[in-house]
Amino acid sequence: MYTKKDIINQLKKMNAPRDSVVIFHSSLRSIGKVEGGGEGLIDALIEYFTAEGGLFCVPTHTWGNLGKADKYTLDLTLAESNLGAFAVIAAGDERAVRSENPTHSMAVFGDRAKAEVFVRDDANVTSPTAPESCYGKLFSMGGYILLAGVAQNKNTYLHSVAEMLQLPNRMTDSPLRFTVRKPSGEVIGRELYFYDEDYAGDISLRFTKYDTAFRYHHAITDGFIGDAPAQLCDARKMKETVELIWKNSGGVDPLADEKPIPPKWYCRK
Repeated sequence: MYTKKDIINQLKKMNAPRDSVVIFHSSLRSIGKVEGGGEGLIDALIEYFTAEGGLFCVPTHTWGNLGKADKYTLDLTLAESNLGAFAVIAAGDERAVRSENPTHSMAVFGDRAKAEVFVRDDANVTSPTAPESCYGKLFSMGGYILLAGVAQNKNTYLHSVAEMLQLPNRMTDSPLRFTVRKPSGEVIGRELYFYDEDYAGDISLRFTKYDTAFRYHHAITDGFIGDAPAQLCDARKMKETVELIWKNSGGVDPLADEKPIPPKWYCRK
């Protein structure tokens, strides 16, 4: 069983920052047994990542409520998420400031005033991972994504990269209607452009194709969280790498099919 000290030592070995913004995607099952369970793990992560002014962020997405007549897309009166047990724990943690992104909400830990500023724009975004969203701010603030027991296909930030670069065939032509129930009980309607799956299905399933290019450009630091292989990902380097691939692809979408990305697309400037 891993203790809080064990988890913190693993983060230190990766040289994980304590003064930045880090978004955590994870699989509790892959991490294994941690003292105190999921609550013990989140305590360790919050302690580490916020120690020097950083923000620790856990995605608490509720896009799974889409199309459910008896559900608000985001209900901030409930601790719920379709991303698994750890996300539910984060959504219900009283230390968190939770964003009002209808489909891609975030639970943010750290200095409360700083966290409130960080999530504020999610209440007005017109797409899930817009440049002004929590995900987009990873780039502008020089933040990181920590993947533990999951691969790049779970790296939601890469959707934000596509939005920042205005890549074609990524978003719906028309906005969809969503509902948000605030902590006060007030219900509001929101309209967002959403991910277009008519073009090539769930494009995130092919995000793993970027792995080799990311490693070539030193965007990933490997390590472990518990038993789970972990990747500490530099948000700015990832965006720069994707941008370079598109610059060199001659207009060919690197994620349109299952073919590997040619090295010449990411090895030359």
